[in-house]
Amino acid sequence: MDFSTALPTFIVTFREGFEAALVVGIVLACLKKAQQTHLKSWVLGGVGAGIFASTMVGITLGWGLKILRTSNKPYAPVIEPLFKTGLCVLAIVMLSWMLIWMTQQARTLKAEVESAISTALVENSRQAGWGIFGLVFVAVLREGFETVVFVLAKFQQGWIPVLGAIGGLIGATLLGVLLFRWGVKINLRLFFQVMGIFLLLIVSGLAVSALKYAESAALTLSQLQPQFANLCSGDRASCLLGPLVWDLSHLLPDKKFPGLLLKSLFGYRDRIFALQAIAYLALLVTAGSLYFQNLSTPSDSRAIGSASSH
Repeated sequence: MDFSTALPTFIVTFREGFEAALVVGIVLACLKKAQQTHLKSWVLGGVGAGIFASTMVGITLGWGLKILRTSNKPYAPVIEPLFKTGLCVLAIVMLSWMLIWMTQQARTLKAEVESAISTALVENSRQAGWGIFGLVFVAVLREGFETVVFVLAKFQQGWIPVLGAIGGLIGATLLGVLLFRWGVKINLRLFFQVMGIFLLLIVSGLAVSALKYAESAALTLSQLQPQFANLCSGDRASCLLGPLVWDLSHLLPDKKFPGLLLKSLFGYRDRIFALQAIAYLALLVTAGSLYFQNLSTPSDSRAIGSASSH
């Protein structure tokens, strides 16, 4: 059994899960500092509700995919790859935006969470509880929704990506416990920089997958509608993606190690068409430029890291 397809979902859920763990840890630290630990149950409730809502989103989208896959409708084989294309595009947008946004917000995250908690604690105990619940719920749901969309975009590779996601969540939880419960010092800036680079490569690889699904939909449509058949003829060009510009299928196939590992982590394909290559490079350069530009902005590295000192 090849577990290389679990690596991308592990990295994404590890990073996204740890972002949620940071918010939860800061909230718990603030409650401890304010001597309001009786409100911890609202924090745990927010975590549970966020996980439940994310899971329901995943079940609903997965159910929709299953219906399309088993449907006898004539155009279901066209709609299914288009649906997967949409999932890939949504995952690209959300993960890219969150990567850039989190890089910007990391400098003020701790202060913003503490301010929100301080505002909530001014209210009576029940209102404060709901305020804390809402803050934690939104943080967990936001990261959970991104993770669910990404896992579903990878779900065609079987259950192994799901195992990677579970492992990533466990790892994020353990890291959060080390940081906030046991006071272990972690270079968070370096952590997010390294994970961010991996995430950039994984997201760029999703662009290749999205175009592959769109190509599959066009090919199926050409088979259902003979008037489009001439668009998908020939081996060196595709329906939508232009000419074949890269063919290493005999030298480094993407269905065997190490090609499979490169495919899982970096979006490598042994056969790449022109539009896929352009989309991969364009996304990598555009998102990467914004990401590294934000990294180069002077920041207070203690913004998050000092959270564990409470």
